[in-house]
Amino acid sequence: MKIKGLTIFLLCILSAGLWAQSTANEIETLLETSAVTYAQAARFVLEAADQMFTSDPQEAFRFAEEQKWLPKRANYDEEARLDGLSLLFMRSFDIKGGIFYSLTKSPHHSYREMTYNNFIVGRSDPAMKVSGDMLLFITSRILSYYENRENLDADREERRQAAEVRRREAEERRREAAAARQEALIARISSMIERQNVADTTVGATREGITITLSNIQFPPDSAVLQETERTKLREISNVLNDIPNLRLLIAGHTALAGSEEGQHRISSERAQSVAAYLIMLEVCEEENITVIGHGSDLPIADNSTQRGMALNRRVEITILED
Repeated sequence: MKIKGLTIFLLCILSAGLWAQSTANEIETLLETSAVTYAQAARFVLEAADQMFTSDPQEAFRFAEEQKWLPKRANYDEEARLDGLSLLFMRSFDIKGGIFYSLTKSPHHSYREMTYNNFIVGRSDPAMKVSGDMLLFITSRILSYYENRENLDADREERRQAAEVRRREAEERRREAAAARQEALIARISSMIERQNVADTTVGATREGITITLSNIQFPPDSAVLQETERTKLREISNVLNDIPNLRLLIAGHTALAGSEEGQHRISSERAQSVAAYLIMLEVCEEENITVIGHGSDLPIADNSTQRGMALNRRVEITILED
């Protein structure tokens, strides 16, 4: 429900000019009224709460009565009681109350909620008649409450948005730092591979992390026994891997398109396991931090119809997993 963002005090001196001149005249009349009727109160309160705009107090009374926002058997020209107007205030402004008010929506519990929320201040009798200036005073306190709450909500939203900006900026810095670390590690491993002249070995960034690819990896036919040439490659690669803290690895085996699909998956998995076992022996990584998988010929990177393509597809990939 939209609430006017000005208090009755501002309205009384017409500094904002948001209400019609007739309303200003009504305020002057209310200030001189010792006891307002339910119809007078309904017209004023419903407009203040943005519930209904009418110049006819009886029409406002009928609307409030239909909504059950007035005491039962209240008459439009009856002098309003404080507890009866408490119900009108609570319902018109949609003020939330405690369990007894929520269950009964009665004038008695409305009065208690209004007192508890400090909208009604000082010593008062729920059966007392409400003067015009008291009606204005209570309305102004409710409007001030909503204005302050809206300002508080706006302040909270502003702080939330600022925190979200800081979070996104921190996340972006984290990604940039991670990317910089990854690029530095790729450059370092690439430099080592080039310096050591490690054959058929490349390094690059993948979705999982940094992947060192050993292409044309040499095993005896239908065997997972590492050749000495491949052991040498792994020892040289381990010199870099040993310096990486909290290392987690994914070892993936691949084959060319040769033999049965079942055989391809079996041998690719066994060869990946052999590489993992050798790295564990070299104390590069703990066994529980290595994952092994065999893809067979499912993920080719070259044309299997050529010898060169088959050599590239016959590979083991060592991926340094990102944290």
